[in-house]
Amino acid sequence: MAIDPQSPSLTIGIVGAGVMGRGIAQVAAEAGITVLLADARKGAGEEARDVCAGLIRRKVEKGQLTPAEAEAAIARIRPTDAGPEAGYAAFAHCDLVIEAVAERIDIKTALLRDLEAVVRDDCIIATNTSSLSVTAFAAAARLPGRVAGFHFFNPAPLMKIVEVIGGVLTDEGVVETLLAIGQRMGHFAVRASDTPGFIVNHAGRGYTTEALRIVQEGIAGFAEIDRIMTETVGFRMGPFELLDLTGLDVSHPAMEAIYRQYYEEPRYRPVVMTAQRQTGGLLGRKTGRGFYAYPGGKIERPAEPAAPAVPDGATVWISQRHPAAAALLKEAIGAAGVAIKTGERPAAGAVIMLTPLGEDCTTAALAEGVDPARAVAVDCLFGLEKRRTLMRNPATAQEVVTAAHAILAAGGHAVTVINDSPGFVAQRIAAAIVNIGADMAQQRVAQPADIDRAVELGLGYPKGPLKLGNAVGPTRILAILEAMHDFYGDPRYRSSPWLKRRARLGLDLHAGD
Repeated sequence: MAIDPQSPSLTIGIVGAGVMGRGIAQVAAEAGITVLLADARKGAGEEARDVCAGLIRRKVEKGQLTPAEAEAAIARIRPTDAGPEAGYAAFAHCDLVIEAVAERIDIKTALLRDLEAVVRDDCIIATNTSSLSVTAFAAAARLPGRVAGFHFFNPAPLMKIVEVIGGVLTDEGVVETLLAIGQRMGHFAVRASDTPGFIVNHAGRGYTTEALRIVQEGIAGFAEIDRIMTETVGFRMGPFELLDLTGLDVSHPAMEAIYRQYYEEPRYRPVVMTAQRQTGGLLGRKTGRGFYAYPGGKIERPAEPAAPAVPDGATVWISQRHPAAAALLKEAIGAAGVAIKTGERPAAGAVIMLTPLGEDCTTAALAEGVDPARAVAVDCLFGLEKRRTLMRNPATAQEVVTAAHAILAAGGHAVTVINDSPGFVAQRIAAAIVNIGADMAQQRVAQPADIDRAVELGLGYPKGPLKLGNAVGPTRILAILEAMHDFYGDPRYRSSPWLKRRARLGLDLHAGD
């Protein structure tokens, strides 16, 4: 018989009563679904129910549920004695069983065989895996068509997204049913293909991995990158604060796994630094020390040096190679009261300010035939209203860097000074995020709009990758990637066909084929 996702008698079994399992149980019970809990550890089901009960009753205090609704939801969470030793006979009448056990394919497939011995033939069996192949899991089943991925995020009651993954053996009706159940639970239920990392964990490669690469090249430090990405681009957390929150014991293995699962795709290449720091126990918040220190459990951010004073008689010459950026920079530094020289060539003694897109200061200075010793570059891509990024090249005189810093800081603006880098910091991280999102659309991992919404909910980005690309402009993102690829010669920066075609045609990155 077909499973009705909206049935008031819908019953779900959950194997694994840990943090993830009990989170899913709470969400399901609040949606009017009966939940049977099982765990290999005796008493874990009762403990999980009690934790859920406390969280549900707290919602009454906040006015989110009535007392009657809360008690009804709690009553729908039912611990069982099911488990590896007792068997899973209690799940015989379940419509759906979700496994939330250890991320090991041998453990999961052994459980799958035990479940298939007792559940109905039309019962859906779902895995909450975040990193394993759904197809590999389904291939071990007697009835592989009823097996799919149902990936919630921790904590499930707060993270309002669930990825529904159909493997190559999964029946379409099973995917549709899980999408409807996820929606009933109040989550954004998004269809994803069975590819490494699915949507959210795949899309997240651009932000942290590219930031790590920037540090590895000696371009900027951890805190400097975090300040740029939060204050200039609008991310809620910088990449290194995010890595500390997740913990390198989780993040580094995930980086390595996706890199290897994609047969060493250069876009996902990790750096040595995270392996070293994981080995050294610098995991993040959980150990009190990661990229930041956490005395008393609170993050300790390094202080920024005070901005220098504007030198007497300082003058500036602004490159007109990128007219829109030049106009923005001219307006921004007007508050400094510094004379701006407007000749075709830089006046003697003037600070030369360049506004490259994707290029480093060295390349931009040579392209314009200006004196590298007097040249600096300013990132104008995300505007200059907030934090400003100033880039030097190896030949830039220190007095020029100091003067440029002072001019950009006039009026109380924060300035980060970085070493030479194609794409500054914000440009290259944004381009990496957009490029990976575009290639996910190219691979049909999910629909473009779904990629964006999943990333916004699952990662907390201010914009999904394709929305970000549209906001910046696909042609600008393409220019940044092409300049970086030309400089490094690294296929890491090759542009996705999805991005390249739409940028050249002037199309929105959500446009289909």
